[in-house]
Amino acid sequence: METSQRIRNAVSTVSQLRQAQKAQPGLQRAVGEVKRLQSRRFAGSYADLLGGGDYAAAARFFLDELYSDRDYEKRDAQFARIAGTIEAVFPVQVQQTAVALAELHCLTEQLDHAMALQWMEPALAGLAPAQRYTTAWQAVAQRGDREEQLVSVLQIGEQMAQLTRTPGLRLMLRMMRAPASAAGMGALQAFLEAGFDTFSAMARKPGGVQAFLGIIRQRESELIATLFGSELVASGTSLQAILGQAR
Repeated sequence: METSQRIRNAVSTVSQLRQAQKAQPGLQRAVGEVKRLQSRRFAGSYADLLGGGDYAAAARFFLDELYSDRDYEKRDAQFARIAGTIEAVFPVQVQQTAVALAELHCLTEQLDHAMALQWMEPALAGLAPAQRYTTAWQAVAQRGDREEQLVSVLQIGEQMAQLTRTPGLRLMLRMMRAPASAAGMGALQAFLEAGFDTFSAMARKPGGVQAFLGIIRQRESELIATLFGSELVASGTSLQAILGQAR
């Protein structure tokens, strides 16, 4: 399937989810609560990296662009409108990154939607946030999708690192800044520039990108395994400790 169609399909699915959330009382709010909790969780899990050092900028990029509770409706609208332009203007490596971002966003929204439906269950209403989140997570299950989500995050990181090795791409991005903004590609342009600069700086240290992605892989894999563990339903202790760090 061509680049533009894959992007449009992903954005269309996200749009349908948003419409369903607006139509069902309380669901949009529940999605927001789930997203805020997840963003806090990431900030807590990577507090050591976000606090400074070689990986602070990369951790911040992941938090802002991949694990954030921000509303990406504007970026989605741009993606749908200029999907064909992405295919025509950007090199293949950038197209692949744009597709990966759109499809990861779609999968994330599907999982968050399912989590929000469980979050709204009356039986969960009185639980502490960590316990409520864990119970909803296990009710949704879909472990394969969770693992695919992590693989996609890591692939985007690897693709961003590869882009930094593309001759002349940074100059091309800089030259495209004004045309991209005029063409309605400002959100994608900003994502690419931020990612390029972040991973370019990290790549100057031998093995830096691989080490950072290895940390993400290990911690997120451990979290998935922990959240699917039955012992966590009773207390949510581990997740609560992480959330406490993020406050």
